[in-house]
Amino acid sequence: MRDQPTLGDVLLDIQAGKSFQTAEILARPDELGVLKVSAVTWSDFQPDEAKALNGEYIPDANHRVREGDLLISRANTKEFVGAVVLVDRDYPFRLLSDKTLRLVIDEGLASKEYLLFALRAPKARRHIEHYATGTSDSMRNIAQGVIASVPIDLPSLPDQLHIASRLKAQMAEVEAARHAAQLQRRESDALLAAIYREAFGHVVPIAVPPTPDDPPPGWEWLKLNEVARLESGHTPSRSRPDWWGGDVSWVSLTEIRAFDGQWIEGTQLRTNLAGIANSAARILPAGTVCYSRTASVGFVAIMAKPMATSQDFANWVCGDSLDPEYLMHALICARKELRDLATGATHKTIYMPTLESFHVCAPGIDAQRRIVHELKQRLGEATCLRESLESQQKELAKLPQHLLSQAFEY
Repeated sequence: MRDQPTLGDVLLDIQAGKSFQTAEILARPDELGVLKVSAVTWSDFQPDEAKALNGEYIPDANHRVREGDLLISRANTKEFVGAVVLVDRDYPFRLLSDKTLRLVIDEGLASKEYLLFALRAPKARRHIEHYATGTSDSMRNIAQGVIASVPIDLPSLPDQLHIASRLKAQMAEVEAARHAAQLQRRESDALLAAIYREAFGHVVPIAVPPTPDDPPPGWEWLKLNEVARLESGHTPSRSRPDWWGGDVSWVSLTEIRAFDGQWIEGTQLRTNLAGIANSAARILPAGTVCYSRTASVGFVAIMAKPMATSQDFANWVCGDSLDPEYLMHALICARKELRDLATGATHKTIYMPTLESFHVCAPGIDAQRRIVHELKQRLGEATCLRESLESQQKELAKLPQHLLSQAFEY
C-alpha cells in the first residue's frame, strides 16, 4: 500500500496549451501572445514573457490564462523544469503553449496556494529533476505521468491553508529584504563609480580621438602606445600537451574575471619555455597591464611576475612616465565607454587599430602614484561594503529553499 501521497491524488486534470505559430517578437499587453517558458519560473507569473501570434486566430477558451490557474512548465532547463506559478488575475490576451500546463485541482482536497509551495519544496524538486528527460541541461522535459507522481504531503485543508499563509508571509519578508539588498548593491556600485570619477578629475581617462574630455589642470592627453609598449599574446598549440603544465603563467579569459583590478601572482593555466619558443606568445615583464579585449571585454589586471597571455589580451608595458596601477585603474574607470568600442556579431572585440589609438589622460608620475594611493584606500572601504552586500544577497537567495525545507521536510 502506498503511504506517500502524490500530486495525482488531488488532480482532476492536466490541461495542455497548443503549439502556436509565433513571431520572434514579444506580444503587447493588448494583443494575443503565447507564453514563453520564461513566464513560469520561481518568481511570480510573468505575463509579459509571451510571443506575438502569427496571423489571425480565435483561441479556445481553455487556452486563455485565467485567475487562479496553477501553471507548471513541462519543458525548461534543469533548474526551471517543473516550476510552478499561481496566476493572480485573468489574462485574456495570454495563451498557454504546449510547454505550459494547467493543473486542475480538486479543491476539496488541496489548496492551490499550498500546492504552489509544496511543488517548490526540495522533495518535489528532487523527484522532478530525477525523472526529467533530455540529453542537455539546456532543455529538460517532464511527462504528465511524472507530474502526477510528484510526492507531496497532504495535511488537512485548514493545516494546508495555515502553512501556505505562513510561507506567503515569510516569502514576502524575504522578497522585501532581497529588494532592499539590491538597492544597497546599486548604491554601492554608484559609490564605486563616484570614487573613480573623483579620482580622475571627472574625466573618462582612456579615450580615442577626436573628442576626449578637457583634461584637469596639470594633466594632459598622451597617446597610450607612446608611453607604454603595446603587446598582444598567443596560445601555444593545444595539440601539444608537452607545451602545457610548465612553470610559465599564462593569462587567459577563463581566469581574468577573478583577477580584475588586482596583481596576478600566478595562473592555473601554465605553459613552458618550449610552448613559448614554438608560438608567437611572449613572456612579458612584471608590471605589464593585461586588458581583455574580446568576449569578456574590459577586465584588467597587472602581472606581478613575468608571464604570457592569450591573444585575447592587449598588454601594455609601461614606460617611466606611466604608472601601471594608474593605467589599470584608468581602464577600469573607462570600462563602460571602452566596451562601447567593441564590435562583432558573435564575440564583441576591440581590435588592434582601435587599441593603438587609445589615449590616456594623466598628470605627472608622482601625481599618478598619489592618486593610486588615495584611490586604493577609498576603494578598500567601498569594496568591503560591496563584498558584505554580495554575501547578504547569496544568503537571501538560499532562504526560500531553507524555509520550504523547514515547512515540508518533516
